[in-house]
Amino acid sequence: MTQMKGHINQASQDMGDAAKDVAYSKSMTIFARIGYAVRGIVYVLIGLLAIELSVGHGGKTTDQTGALQTINQQPFGGFLLAVVAIGLFGYAIWSLFQAILDTEHKGKKTMGIIGRIGYAITGISYGLLAYGGIQTVMSGSSHQSSSTKNTQDWTARLLHTSFGVPLLVLVGIIVIGLGGYLCFRAYKADFVKHLSLYEIQPNIRKMAVFAGRFGYAALGIVFVIIGIFLFVAAVQHNAYEAKGLDGALQVLSQQPFGAFMLGVVALGMLSYGVYSFVEARYRRIGVR
Repeated sequence: MTQMKGHINQASQDMGDAAKDVAYSKSMTIFARIGYAVRGIVYVLIGLLAIELSVGHGGKTTDQTGALQTINQQPFGGFLLAVVAIGLFGYAIWSLFQAILDTEHKGKKTMGIIGRIGYAITGISYGLLAYGGIQTVMSGSSHQSSSTKNTQDWTARLLHTSFGVPLLVLVGIIVIGLGGYLCFRAYKADFVKHLSLYEIQPNIRKMAVFAGRFGYAALGIVFVIIGIFLFVAAVQHNAYEAKGLDGALQVLSQQPFGAFMLGVVALGMLSYGVYSFVEARYRRIGVR
């Protein structure tokens, strides 16, 4: 029995080492950098569309799916969307490596665990987004459900189970916690330690850090809104109260001074996109 446990532990360690070799490989580094760049494109589009809406020049509140649909509607949209989907797939894999293998050295303390949960959620969501993009390319159809519609669908399924309400409350609390964590990152600017900014001129370095702080703060606000509405959906037993990214931006636009609030958060989304380009170029990837 002891020998069998030893073999199992050795096999588990070998698998872990193999996974780390992949995570820190040159191919994964390239894949991850493309993923960060593609993420930047997606959030720049989300931000620009929301800014246009906030100033009354068309636009719309949209999410990552809406950004992909916008790409698909451009000349050579199918080809561009295929490239974007491949990049998103790479980003999803990298995010899962960050969560499972703790490549960012978050540790096992509360904030570290929250951060790793965030990476896992990001990996799953971007994997599904990439899959939807590939489906669009292959089918030629540009119809995909928005994040709010998807959130409402799985919320409704949860609410029809005996444990749905407490589980949905828990999910809402976790999402609010992730929002708080993102705001904390914006305040601490701890993301800087993952960047090789010594190559950049000081004024450009300051702009990159500002874009990261503004972007993380805006994302944090959106996550808090999404979490609050998940909590409300659970308490009211009404799936239609749940919101995704597009729904959260829509909620902002409907508040007093909504255009201003939406404009600020939209600029934050745009900043997060710009910061993603910085990560694509200067993030430390493939370093154990």
